[in-house]
Amino acid sequence: MPELPEVETVRQGLATWVAGRTIDTVEVHHPRAIRRHLPGDAHFAAVLTGRTVTGVSRRGKYLWLALDSGDAIIGHLGMSGQLLMQPADAPDETHLRVRFTFTDGGPQLRFVDQRTFGGLSVSEGGAVLPDEIAHIARDPLDPRFDDEEFVAALRRKRTEVKRALLDQTLISGVGNIYADEALWRARLHGTRATDALTRPAVRRLLGHVRDVLREAIVAGGTSFDALYVNVNGESGYFDRSLDAYGREGLPCHRCGTAMRREQFMNRSSYSCPRCQPRPRRTPR
Repeated sequence: MPELPEVETVRQGLATWVAGRTIDTVEVHHPRAIRRHLPGDAHFAAVLTGRTVTGVSRRGKYLWLALDSGDAIIGHLGMSGQLLMQPADAPDETHLRVRFTFTDGGPQLRFVDQRTFGGLSVSEGGAVLPDEIAHIARDPLDPRFDDEEFVAALRRKRTEVKRALLDQTLISGVGNIYADEALWRARLHGTRATDALTRPAVRRLLGHVRDVLREAIVAGGTSFDALYVNVNGESGYFDRSLDAYGREGLPCHRCGTAMRREQFMNRSSYSCPRCQPRPRRTPR
């Protein structure tokens, strides 16, 4: 599933290509793509037609396009969602779900989603911050992210540190890939107890989280297949810089020990047995 760097890459592309343009028509090709918009597809199209996009923002893994009406279009990519800018004469994608055309006749915005786990919806009055995603914590790249509040909150939890990094009510935008990368840099095993970490250790971990996310954004995110691309249909290349995720059996870039893979919440965690030893204490 796309994490913060992938979603931020898409947000930057939308801000370049869509902000300031006025929506001319809206076509819903699959109702599941707007299933969170309860009034249905006719209402979805009606409230958006003629509206001008005033900006594109992000909270964690969610995007929203602010409109001159004060409303917003919320977008979530899910497992395979893509927001693509396409010339008007480009053939329809196989899994095209929603199409937006603009009054200037320029490139269309198309929501393409093979598995239809993602979706779009309209948030009434949500131009500044949609109520539907207000419960999601700020991400560590947000200028208003409170480092000391995060440090204290993480240490109050009685859980494993990787689970805490994936808790979107504590810190948003960090998923399985970038959690593993930050933990490798911090030399912490993902099952370390959060309430056993010192404040300096949590601050160091947070610094590594930020570094990983920023580097991944510069690289356009991580693409393991054709499902994640930016608005121009291009893949990211941070997978070439991964130190932990997906490297089972390969030598650790720091000490040379073979990297290990362990089961974690129906997914996989990757770490170095030597640099990131399993803790003796488990969370209570």
